[in-house]
Amino acid sequence: MRTALTIAGSDSSGGAGIQADIKTMICNGVYAMSAVTALTAQNTAGVTGIMEVTPEFLGEQLDNVFTDIRPDAVKIGMVSSAALIKKIAEKLKEYHAENIVVDPVMVATSGAKLIEDDAVSALKKYLLPMATVLTPNIPETEVLSGMTVRDGEDMIAAAETISKTYGCAVLCKGGHQLNDANDLLYCDGTGKWFYGKRIDNPNTHGTGCTLSSAIASNLAKGFSLDESVERAKRYISGALAAMLDLGKGSGPMDHGFDLRSSFLKEAVTDESAIQKTKMGGLQ
Repeated sequence: MRTALTIAGSDSSGGAGIQADIKTMICNGVYAMSAVTALTAQNTAGVTGIMEVTPEFLGEQLDNVFTDIRPDAVKIGMVSSAALIKKIAEKLKEYHAENIVVDPVMVATSGAKLIEDDAVSALKKYLLPMATVLTPNIPETEVLSGMTVRDGEDMIAAAETISKTYGCAVLCKGGHQLNDANDLLYCDGTGKWFYGKRIDNPNTHGTGCTLSSAIASNLAKGFSLDESVERAKRYISGALAAMLDLGKGSGPMDHGFDLRSSFLKEAVTDESAIQKTKMGGLQ
């Protein structure tokens, strides 16, 4: 069985972070492992607390993963401090990690800054040059390229700049902020559009985590980068289209929308249904 590792923070509500990554990896056919960068107290309404692990403990987690069950791909999510970023880069280099997908979580789609300037600098210096592919949203694309992105042509120019700067592929996520669900993959000097249909679902908590984890899962299984992106986009579209509605805020997606198993069935509580089940079993 192919394997994948997520390096990210824990989301106590289960919709994003490590929890979303593990669900996504399982549903995309790989064995999921994790190295936790931080614990968060959060739900669909927001985050109320964050407790980071130490760089030493993060390094110990990575040592234990790589020396026992080596991951075929690695997904890196939000890492909020420069010290943790340096430790991740050190360990990935030490173990010659492959198929590294970096979701450079720096700026929310609202424009709010999520990590400090020294962490952004460390991300640029240590982690991004190691990546197979980056998956920035539009604000993150602007930060990494130093350009303003207003339309598709701007996306192409910015993605080209990022790709040349860091020597990796870039999946620039358009999202509804620019052009519905159309994303641009820029790789080896060429841009390719992946067109998607916008799904009218307000519950989008964890979409970035899910997409990057699905890409990593498919890379782990041996698919090309183009194929991995296409499969990941189809997966996230299905998860959104399932229209799961949980929580009081922006809720999670249904990561298991495509699961088909007898173990998914709920208990029968209606008395007449129970009797029919019993009678059916006696026939």
